[in-house]
Amino acid sequence: MNYKDYLKLKLKKFSKEDIIITNHAQEQAVFRGIALSEVMENIINPERLVFAGKEEAKSQSEEKFACYFAYSNTQCHCYVLVINQKCLVCTVIKINRRWQRKVEKYAKR
Repeated sequence: MNYKDYLKLKLKKFSKEDIIITNHAQEQAVFRGIALSEVMENIINPERLVFAGKEEAKSQSEEKFACYFAYSNTQCHCYVLVINQKCLVCTVIKINRRWQRKVEKYAKR
């Protein structure tokens, strides 16, 4: 199931101060050549968000999502976000191949 529209509404409520990027996500962004400012911009302004799949969160007060932000048919960023009062960025992945099939498989789970 695609939670894209639901997540877009939630993300638009956050400011830069509400976004927390974990050390792991920072390391992965540097390793994969993704600017943290770009990650923040995608979260604050989620116009590129094409798919959001809900995952199991650790507590009931949190929601966890795997989010896909598309740049083209072959360029995509995948972020794992945990949302409660703040938005926690757990990891950042850069996809440089056809990402649509990956999303389709994820949506069928």
